[in-house]
Amino acid sequence: MLQVRDLHAYYGKSHILQGVSLDVGANEVVSILGRNGVGRSTTLKAIMGKPQPKGSITLNGREIAGRPPHAISRLGLGYVPEERAIFPTLTVEQNLILGMKSGETDARWGIDDTWAMFPQLKDRAHAPGGALSGGEQQMLTICRTLMGNPDLIMIDEPTEGLSPQMVERTGELIAEIARRGISILLVEQRLVLAMRLSSRVYVMGHGTMVFEGTPAELLENNAVRREWLEV
Repeated sequence: MLQVRDLHAYYGKSHILQGVSLDVGANEVVSILGRNGVGRSTTLKAIMGKPQPKGSITLNGREIAGRPPHAISRLGLGYVPEERAIFPTLTVEQNLILGMKSGETDARWGIDDTWAMFPQLKDRAHAPGGALSGGEQQMLTICRTLMGNPDLIMIDEPTEGLSPQMVERTGELIAEIARRGISILLVEQRLVLAMRLSSRVYVMGHGTMVFEGTPAELLENNAVRREWLEV
């Protein structure tokens, strides 16, 4: 579904991504693990077109490298940024409606799905998004992206700063997304959660991938965990 080959990205003169390659298949949850500052979030941003990368990125067989983010989104790629970019003055319901694609008739996620999974959002449907808690804003951001009916959704650090209860709710939402046949590329600092949700994991270090395998294979690889994950 998603194939990334020899991806390079820069911020000014800083060479952040140095030949990143990865794959996400249909109905697959794949996590990118690693310490802060190694390029995990930049990988997602570069796939989405900002910063403009060098290399090859194909989605469902189409080359998307070089396209603007709005065009990439229309081709079936959803992106949930770490900073929870909701519209704070719009209501919860209006935020969700903005995520919809015009003319979409076979979406796998609708407003009723959001209400069913998060009754607290339904109770605040007409409240401004800025009045929500951090955890509620995270749920709203993910659900708004799902309203665009993506084939694959990239989610960047969804549990950052959340309470333990909201961390569990986030994990339940990610598992539900996968059950609906939407592929997921996840950046997540909580290793236990990421390993539980993922079918495969990549470990990133210094702008490139240093490991690819199943969660079980990573658990058995003490050298990689010591070198690139453990504090």
